[in-house]
Amino acid sequence: MKNKILFKEKCKICFQIVLRIIIVYIISIIVFELFIDGIFENTLANSVYDLNSKVYYWFVNNKWSIIIVYLCIVLAIIIFKSISNLFDNIYEVYNSLDDIMDKEKNRIELSDDTIKFSEKINNIKYKYLLNEKNAKEAEQKKNDLIVYMAHDLKTPLTSIIGYLTLLKDEKLLSKELQEKYINIALNKAFRLEELTNQFFDITRYNLHEMLVTKEKIDLSFLMEQLLDECYPMLQEKNLKCIINKPSQLYFMGDGDKLARAFDNLLKNAINYSFENTNIEIDIKKDEEKINILFKNKGNKIPEFKLDKIFDKFYRLDEARSTSTGGAGLGLAITKEIIELHNGKIYAKNDDEFIKFYIELKNDGCL
Repeated sequence: MKNKILFKEKCKICFQIVLRIIIVYIISIIVFELFIDGIFENTLANSVYDLNSKVYYWFVNNKWSIIIVYLCIVLAIIIFKSISNLFDNIYEVYNSLDDIMDKEKNRIELSDDTIKFSEKINNIKYKYLLNEKNAKEAEQKKNDLIVYMAHDLKTPLTSIIGYLTLLKDEKLLSKELQEKYINIALNKAFRLEELTNQFFDITRYNLHEMLVTKEKIDLSFLMEQLLDECYPMLQEKNLKCIINKPSQLYFMGDGDKLARAFDNLLKNAINYSFENTNIEIDIKKDEEKINILFKNKGNKIPEFKLDKIFDKFYRLDEARSTSTGGAGLGLAITKEIIELHNGKIYAKNDDEFIKFYIELKNDGCL
């Protein structure tokens, strides 16, 4: 495509040069015919003869030599002018590159001869400014997140130190009270571990490209394992998870990465489900793809935020909770994992239900 555009531009420049040469040559021939050949019979010729007969006869005798020299001079001037204009345009485009990073200039204006370059440069400028803005916003979100999470890390750590100190100093505590303090300290330690893992997620997500190692895996069995691991979380909110799936469904993929993606979706459904409701997971296979649906009953996601929930650190835009608050990376990482398997993921609202759809291409199935 780029080669075709470049070829068209070259043809355009060559055509303009040839057209100028032809026009100037035609005009030159007409002028010479009127002036040189007309010398024999018109007033101008007589005037030249009366003024200087030698000049007159010199023009007549060397008419074609003069024409050839004149046309060569005209050709040289046209070529020089065309090349000069071309270099002027190149220099103009070259100078305009400095304006790409100039935030004070909203648009770069070039001459008519370089209007196509102007459009291209302005597109580059727009993308550069947009990427810079997105990078700054992401960096700011990341910095804010680190501040928030540092505070969240301190909260369970303070509780752990406090309860362990009580267990150490208070020798006469009842067994029931000791067990209570131990359980509280253990739960706070689990929360501390979760937040620490989220810090590692931030580092890995920003510094390393995620790689997949594909092998034969059973998606149905994988989902059952994840459900067993999340059983305690379901019990806390009196939730029930129903899985509709084939007995076996093999797929060529990275089991660890897909487990992480599905685990993020399942925990997200648990965290944002109403208590005493059901979470449904439907796994279906057709000729072209595998369709996986995570469905839970909870507060609707505003329509304009359905795409943003897959952005890094998006949770910063929402109300935070120290009990369920995450790094805002879960859905972003999930999306990346699904896309690395040539699939896609999107979210929808349906009445009181929140639905996450996953599509995996059937060419990875066995």
